[in-house]
Amino acid sequence: TAGQAVVWYTGQFYTLFFLTQTLKVDAQDANILVAISLLLGTPFFLLFGAWSDKIGRKPIIMAGLFLAALTYFPLFKLLTHFANPALASAQRISPVLVFADPAECSLQFNPVGTSQFTSPCDVAKSGLVRRGVPYANEPVAGDAVVVQVGGVSVASFDTRESNEETRTRMRARFDGELDAALATAAYPHSADPAAMNRPAIVFVLWILVLYVTMVYGPIAAMLVEMFPTKIRYTSMSLPYHIGNGWFGGFLPTTSFAIVAATGNIYSGLWYPVAIATMTLVIGMLFLKETRLVDLADSDPSPIPS
Repeated sequence: TAGQAVVWYTGQFYTLFFLTQTLKVDAQDANILVAISLLLGTPFFLLFGAWSDKIGRKPIIMAGLFLAALTYFPLFKLLTHFANPALASAQRISPVLVFADPAECSLQFNPVGTSQFTSPCDVAKSGLVRRGVPYANEPVAGDAVVVQVGGVSVASFDTRESNEETRTRMRARFDGELDAALATAAYPHSADPAAMNRPAIVFVLWILVLYVTMVYGPIAAMLVEMFPTKIRYTSMSLPYHIGNGWFGGFLPTTSFAIVAATGNIYSGLWYPVAIATMTLVIGMLFLKETRLVDLADSDPSPIPS
């Protein structure tokens, strides 16, 4: 269920986050595009559920995990190309670099929203991530942190050693200089609706939803068939909700932290790819096929895979 969860959350939720927060697509446009892909993908829940009755649950789920792990990176790069081509062009022509001492940079993992990241490195990186701007890390010694956009340098600031009025002034200075440097380098403030290839975006989103239907369509039947009647409800509910609640629920937070640490807008995909691959390997080695289990039997014994 962990692998199913990250494929589900990536295909239905992280795509929306990526479109709106990273690619700066208008929220209404992004929601409509995702909704269309979900409508087109919904019949495949039934298709793969029915198909699992004929060829088995395991092959379909494992295939969905394999395809997701294999293709997430190229598919999300296609989303960038079709939704915000100006961002890809600016990144290629005027790359952004963050010069900072790695010891001053935090892993911005904040699952409950209470942590504060106030070092100059954290301020610079979080500011770039919020703007959907990819960057590369350049380690240097010392406390000073500089963001270089093309040929323009912008100094970050430290919020730990100043009062609120000074912090407000320093942040306004940093934000203004950073926005001006990004504008000069042709980094788009938002995705241009006229440049978006909507049919292509929907097609990519539909493929991502298709992976969701492959891992999710057969899983309810499989979980029911895996356990004897006397413990069936607990034994299917517990792993399902741990897999989805913990592994799926932490996906946006974990992926954001990875992106903030690396500067690569696609690096957050390593989390679902790693979990899907883990589930694929464990599933191929240990998971038994359950299609022919008789649910009337109080102690079903799945046939070997």
